[in-house]
Amino acid sequence: PLEEAVRKMTGAAAERLGWQDRGWVRPGCAADLVVFDPARLRDTATFERPAQLPEGIERVFVNGVQVVEGATYRAGAAAGRVLRA
Repeated sequence: PLEEAVRKMTGAAAERLGWQDRGWVRPGCAADLVVFDPARLRDTATFERPAQLPEGIERVFVNGVQVVEGATYRAGAAAGRVLRA
């Protein structure tokens, strides 16, 4: 089910890596969120056009900063950082 897939990609992955402030929506955690419509979610990338954005992803927030809105990606937002396990 969708809920289990989301849990495995977020909270369960963060727990496995020992990250206490990632993978959950709760106070004290980094605000990394993806707002999507599961009925419209579809990958549009191809080998010829690998940078195509998927459909159905409405917004993406990294550390509380909106970096995607609809079909617009704000690469210059520089909201994230590399995390190492």
